[in-house]
Amino acid sequence: MENRKFNREKLINYWIESSDDDFDTMIDMFNSKRYSWSLFIGHLMLEKLLKAFYVKAKSDYPPYIHNLLRLAELAELKFDDIKKEQLVTITAFNINSRYDDYKMSFKQKCTPGFTSEWIENIKKMREWIKLLIRQ
Repeated sequence: MENRKFNREKLINYWIESSDDDFDTMIDMFNSKRYSWSLFIGHLMLEKLLKAFYVKAKSDYPPYIHNLLRLAELAELKFDDIKKEQLVTITAFNINSRYDDYKMSFKQKCTPGFTSEWIENIKKMREWIKLLIRQ
């Protein structure tokens, strides 16, 4: 994709603000015990932050993809194997919550403990990406 003229800061802020709104929704879904949906929204929230980082890093519009690892790689984000595995797992929350053939087994997997652990991982990932965007 070639670089086009656009307001880079405005686009970064758009993705961050939308992500912040999704963060609140993720917490609300968790508190209302809609665990699989809270993880689905957590994926969306991180996707939007990665798109903000992509805009910052590449001065271009982010690609139309939902794979968090691929998005991070395209943005040339540097991360360790633990973060890589987390991005892969969190991407699966998008697929597992969206498609009926996975939805029921994923819902059963989303116990309060499992979901709480992944919400914490998502929160840490959020803070890390936001820090990188601000640098």
